[in-house]
Formats: sequence, structure tokens, C-alpha cells
Amino acid sequence: MADGSGEDGLRVLEAVRRFMDQHVYPNEDRFYAELAEVGPYGHPPVLEELKAKAAAEGLWNLFLPDLQPGHAGVRLSNADYAPVSEELGKVWFASEVFNCQPPDSGNAEILHHFATPAVQERWLEPLLSGSIRSAYSMSEPDVASSDATNIDLRATRDGDHYVLDGRKWFSSGAKSERCALLLVMARTDPDAPRHRQHSMFAVPLDTPGLEFGRLPTVFGYEERGGHPEVIYRDVRVPVENLLGEQGSGFAIAQARLGPGRIHHCMRAIGVAERALGLMITRSLSRSTFGTTLAHRGLIQDWVAESRIKIDMARQYVLHAARLMDTVGNKAAAQEIAGIKVAIPEICFEVVDRAVQVHGAAGVTQYTPLAYMYAKMRTLRLADGPDEVHKMSIARREYRRVAPDFRISGPV
Repeated sequence: MADGSGEDGLRVLEAVRRFMDQHVYPNEDRFYAELAEVGPYGHPPVLEELKAKAAAEGLWNLFLPDLQPGHAGVRLSNADYAPVSEELGKVWFASEVFNCQPPDSGNAEILHHFATPAVQERWLEPLLSGSIRSAYSMSEPDVASSDATNIDLRATRDGDHYVLDGRKWFSSGAKSERCALLLVMARTDPDAPRHRQHSMFAVPLDTPGLEFGRLPTVFGYEERGGHPEVIYRDVRVPVENLLGEQGSGFAIAQARLGPGRIHHCMRAIGVAERALGLMITRSLSRSTFGTTLAHRGLIQDWVAESRIKIDMARQYVLHAARLMDTVGNKAAAQEIAGIKVAIPEICFEVVDRAVQVHGAAGVTQYTPLAYMYAKMRTLRLADGPDEVHKMSIARREYRRVAPDFRISGPV
């Protein structure tokens, strides 16, 4: 497997692989047994044991390239974090073991860059210590949230507070018993220019006026912490909880989604690698019509195609990660958009083949494949649907030739 070039990255990658082999894989069954006992909003005890071991080995907060001195963790570049995150993607709860789980990782980045020192002390420190969870409250049920400028939850200034009113949903993880904070995108000035109408706020989950509504499932799965609808009724938030300045919400959202998108893709490659391994193992152990599946030309073709496409996907992600490290997230926007389209599609195809090789077992809870299938399909919508990313890619390509080109023509 190709990996990052830094010595720290190679050291951490090998340490993470050892930790996964020694502690995470052997505890998968225990995690799911405990999860069944505590329910989807509870916290399996094995997680705290594994987190303590990972922190003791210095395998903690690996996702933040500009992690400041004084915070526990390892300062890895995006290119060095990419293969590490791939390893974490092979087991659903592994990212949380190393305190690298979404949406907390993206929320920590926002607080790190845009929160006041008081808000950082109150919320960033517990996130980086792994003692709380958080959620990102952006998508809304009543508007097409793929266009972030549609976001319509209102935040009105009232003295030293903002008052929030509206509805969100798919605030992933907000029902977790450890979730204490929501990062909320709201419209603060409907008369401002289109990309300056929104702001972002840190909203404690116990703020009066905040309540849960519907609880969507995803392909029938109830995610840990859920994807709940969150209803804001006269929710008063201190002005100091504004992240950045008023009107900078759209820019902050874009700053968050860049790293978030590449992290999703890194983990997805780990999903595909594990699915390929399961496909190979299954094909070696099952026989039909006088020979093993592994000796069928069609299955060999699937295995070969999967290997080729996974390796291509990995190189594409590493290319984007290195651009983020060298020229910055904004300059790497084309590549970030490209991987967000390509990687889920490739990984979904690999998982689908593995499901087919497993037959009926592949769609049950007795292998991880059905859940992988649901997650990879959902990833084509998370952090922006494929169509929006393709539109952005096309716009940039056209502007190489016609700088004033606009995607939306006259209406």
C-alpha cells in the first residue's frame, strides 16, 4: 500500500496497524454485543478501555495537521494521515478509539480555527480529550441543503445573544448520550450578498428551546447517536458563541467540508479493502458446480478489477492530500471534489461484488457487508451529492477556457 512520506506518518501508521491487530479486531464482537445492550445512543464500555490504551500509546488526535502545542496528539500532514485513516475505515468504531471520529474531527477543526478562546476552552478541550461528542447541524428538511445558501434556520441578534428558530435534520450523532454541543449553520442577514447571509454558532445541547423531532434511519439502520431532526424554538445563544464573524458561515462550512470530504474518502478505501478481503476468503471456502468460487473466471475478474480500482482510488486520494498540504485546501478544491465523486462509487462497487459472492449472507447482519453497502451508498450524498461536486468540477474546467463562464445559464 502506498503511504505518506513523513517519518512521523510511517511510525504512526505501523503503530496503528499493530494496535488494530492487537486490540481493535479482537474486540469487534465485544463492541457490538455491548452496543446491543446500551442501545444506539449509549456508549459501549469497551470503547473507553480502547481509547485509554490508544491515548497511552500516543495514538490520539491524528487528524489535525496544525494541532497546537499543549494538545495531546500527533501532528500529521494530510498525506500522512490518509493511510492511517484507511486503516481506521476497516472497522466502524476504530476512528473513535483514536479520537479521530466524524463529526467531532471536523467540528474540532472549526473550533480550533474560528472559536473565541473562551469557547475553545469550554468545548474544544473536551473534544480533544475525548470526553464529549458533538454534532454538525446544517442540513434542513424543508430546503435543498446541497445548496448551502438555501439554509434557512434564522438567527436574529438580540442584545448580547442571537435567537435561533427553525428545523434541522441529519444532525448525525446528536442523540448520543455523550453529545454536548451542536455546531449550527443559520441565516443571520437575508439581505446580505448570497454568500454572506449565513453564520455559524456553537450551541450547547442543553440550551432551552432545543428539542428533538423525527429520528430518520438510513436504509433501516439506526446509526450510533442517530441522525435526528433538531427543532430550535427561541434558542438563545451568547454572541461569544458566534464562530468567526457574522456572515462567514458559508466560508466556514466550505473550510470544514474540504478536510471532511477527504477523510470520508480515506476511510472508504479501508472499507473497500476489507470488503475485498472478505470476498477473497469467501470465494476460497465456497464451491458451486464442482469447483470453488475462487476458480471461477468471473470472480477472478471481480477480484482483479477491485484491486486495480482500489489502488487507483488510493493514489487519487493521496494526490489530493498532498495538494492540501502543499498548496492549501482552496487550491486543491478540484481534486477534493473529484475524489468525493470517484471514491464512494468505486468502493460501493467493490462492496456490492463482495455481497454477491456471499450470497444471502451478504445482506444479513452476520457479515459487515450490508452495513458497508448502506454506508457507501449514503456517502454519495454526505457532504454534498455527486451532482453538486460534478457541477463544481465542470465549472472550473470551463473557466480555464472562459473565465467568466457560469454554470447556471439565463432563466
